[in-house]
This record gives sequence, structure tokens and C-alpha cells, in this order.
Amino acid sequence: MDQEHAAEIFEHLFGAACELDEARAAASALAEQDESAESIEEFIIKLNSELIEALFGKFPGLMTFGDFPAISSTLTWDKVRLPPSVTEADIDDIIFSVMKRHMQKVAMVVVQSMKRCKELGLSISNEVIAARIRELADSGRIEGAGDLRRWRHSEVRLKS
Repeated sequence: MDQEHAAEIFEHLFGAACELDEARAAASALAEQDESAESIEEFIIKLNSELIEALFGKFPGLMTFGDFPAISSTLTWDKVRLPPSVTEADIDDIIFSVMKRHMQKVAMVVVQSMKRCKELGLSISNEVIAARIRELADSGRIEGAGDLRRWRHSEVRLKS
């Protein structure tokens, strides 16, 4: 196999890997309700990573990005249950306090928000923060670019 054929195969594998990542996210959500789905999720991760890694091992120049744009979380705001002492407004204040007027990776906003939560003594997960960021973008309160479920491959900023 030469570089040209490898590039063609990679294009197909990359599309398949994105679809497998969607399947992994669905299996992950299902695993919360059905423990047998965990094995499906593990299989998808293994299949996805082994195919891509084998191709990159032989043709490292094909990898034009730092890491695979995997889904980080599928949690949606309507599924979130906050502790009684925490309100949506509290979460919004934290998120808005770390956001900028220029685009930032969702992953960076999540990490900075988590640090702020710890400073305030709030036990809030990174997935809850990310779900709220998605809700804020969906409602037009902040601007987002890309698939916000993919934290390292999407960005958000304060509205101008």
C-alpha cells in the first residue's frame, strides 16, 4: 500500500470512526440503564482505535490533527439533576466568569469552570458543566462553533 491508497483508506476509516464514536456515545448512554451495553461500548472503542492506530502506525503523515475528535459527553441539560444548594444561575455565573469574547475550546472552558467550582466548594461534574455550555449555546446566550459534544474540537465565546 502506498501513501495515496493509505490516504483514501484513511478517509473512509475516519468517516467510519466518527460514526463509531456516535455509536459509542449511544452505547454509553444506554450503559447507564443496561449494564450489558458496557461491553458494546468497549468493543466500539477497541475497533475504532485499532483500525485508525494501525493505519497511522504505518503512515504517520496521515494524522493532520493532534487527537481524534471524539465525543467527550452526550449528557444533555434536561437530564441534569443539580444538588439542592446549586442553581442554574450559579452554574451560569461560573461558566460566564471563565469565558472570553474570543473563541476558546470547550475543553478549556470546562476545565476552568471545574477549577472555579472546586474553589467555591461545589461538587459539580465536568459533564454537567459541558451540558450547561451546550444549553447556553443552543439558547443563543453564548456563541458556539462545531459539535459541542466534542470538547477538544469545538469552541465557544461570549456574545459580542
